[in-house]
Amino acid sequence: MTSSVFNKFIQWRTAHITDRQFMLLLALVIGVLTALAGLLLKWLIQQIEYLLTHQFSITGANWLYLVYPVIGIFLTGLFVRYVVRDDIGHGITKILYAIARKKSFIRAHNTWSSVIASSITIGFGGSVGAEAPIVLTGSAIGSNLGRFFRLDSKRVMLLVGCGAAGAVSGIFKAPIAGLVFTLEVLMFDFTLGSLLPLLVSCVTAAAVTFAISGTGNLFEFHLTNAFAIERLPAYLLLGVFCGFISLYFTRVMNWLEDQFRRLGAPWKRFIIAAPILSVLIFLFPSLYGEGYDMIRLLLNGQNQSDWNQVLEGSLFYAAPHLLLLYLAGIIIFKVFATTATNSGGGCGGTFAPSLFLGAVSGFLFACLWNMLPGNSILVPENNFSLLGMAGLMSGVMHAPLTGIFLIAELTGGYGLFLPLMIVAVSSYLTIILFEPHSIYTMRLARKGELVTHNKDHAIFTLMSMDSVIERYDEQLHPGDDLGEVVRQISSSERDIFPVVDNAGKLLAVLVLDRVRHVMFRTELYHKLHVRDLMSPCAARLTTNDPMDLVMQTFDATKAWTLPVVDADGLFEGFIRRSHVTALYRTMMHDLSEE
Repeated sequence: MTSSVFNKFIQWRTAHITDRQFMLLLALVIGVLTALAGLLLKWLIQQIEYLLTHQFSITGANWLYLVYPVIGIFLTGLFVRYVVRDDIGHGITKILYAIARKKSFIRAHNTWSSVIASSITIGFGGSVGAEAPIVLTGSAIGSNLGRFFRLDSKRVMLLVGCGAAGAVSGIFKAPIAGLVFTLEVLMFDFTLGSLLPLLVSCVTAAAVTFAISGTGNLFEFHLTNAFAIERLPAYLLLGVFCGFISLYFTRVMNWLEDQFRRLGAPWKRFIIAAPILSVLIFLFPSLYGEGYDMIRLLLNGQNQSDWNQVLEGSLFYAAPHLLLLYLAGIIIFKVFATTATNSGGGCGGTFAPSLFLGAVSGFLFACLWNMLPGNSILVPENNFSLLGMAGLMSGVMHAPLTGIFLIAELTGGYGLFLPLMIVAVSSYLTIILFEPHSIYTMRLARKGELVTHNKDHAIFTLMSMDSVIERYDEQLHPGDDLGEVVRQISSSERDIFPVVDNAGKLLAVLVLDRVRHVMFRTELYHKLHVRDLMSPCAARLTTNDPMDLVMQTFDATKAWTLPVVDADGLFEGFIRRSHVTALYRTMMHDLSEE
């Protein structure tokens, strides 16, 4: 009964609402849902953090910092392992993988599981951000809505982008940044007409967030020192500094994750990661949670007395002269705390760590610059904290436009738009000299599973081997005689046949042209065998080969048909160059049309 009613609704919708109108309506719904999800996540984090820490002393160390983070990632690990039963870490990487390899399919549980897991992790002190989980949540909402209404994969991919754009727009109150993030970080290559649903989601999510939480910026910032041309060298050097900090953060996180992954069992990772996280937070309480309070302090502090509040609740409270050393320690150890949180069982992203590190890096750079002997061009520390946020986000995410617009919208710091551009671009140009891929894309790029703005590469990435493999029921063996070959040829329309052993492993191929001149000579039917007629394979493809490698192999061998085997060498089928080319043209047309 329910299915019948739904089918009637689909028919009514098709008859009365155009696809374009329906996409805009779904984009509106996604914007509302992602904004509400973001508000819920932020509220849960705030409530848990306040409940646990509101009675902490500010004049000395708090020993419970050693306990709360361990409990948080332990509870999150239990929730993920026994309730979700799926990996929900690396949210943005998962979205990129879903686009490239799963036709934008994201599991339904991602519409809620990341909200619960990350609120527990961050509320208890996990040194990660809530933004990547909410982006995964928004994309999952878009993916599941698209599949629920039986839309094609191209429109589902667009709704995934709407969910991501709405999530960033809502949680940061930054609609422009939400749009730019989707185009720049998720590397969507939509036509101009396809941008309208993204805009609808961004504007809707921001409007809902403004209506519920107020119109204030996430980080209040009051510009007291405007842009000055004589500070240009400092802006450029800050960008380079942020680029190297971004490189350090990216490389060390990648290395640490590899080390934790080699440990195998989750309990082993927890045993090692949990103490690392708790000790670091005890020594540097600023690493607790997202660190947004410290960002606000660095952006709005006016003097040394204000900035010394950074040391509250730590062993360094009575030693304000060690402030810069404390901040340097944060820059060094933040990546350890973030990686330990996620590898130990927690759930969170690198959005907030990038912003946090950027503010600290910008502030530290400004302090060191102002301490240079003979320096007559002093720079404002709060301005450089703001600029550092754009620099780190640009470097870590390889997204200078996102860094520029997000920081401007987050803080209302439009008066520093030109310095934001200088620092973001300088940071990006610095890191790409050493690392061509962002922290989100480096693993996918190594596997050839990354969709990029290059349309050729994007289409080959979106192609699946299953869609181009021609499966075979006919198989020949080396001992088969010519009579058996003729029998298979007479009942088949194929011009090439696999030659396999008794286990099904591919040995060679038999091409019709090699048989044509003897196939009517009946006296040879029991004298000639497949081993006398078969040819070696020009090359062998495997089921895991990316499509760009498939085309490179066709070009290198000049072949028109190539066999495909699995990881054990068992024959799977053939791929014809003409089939790949036809599918490529179809996908190019679908990707390019409005």
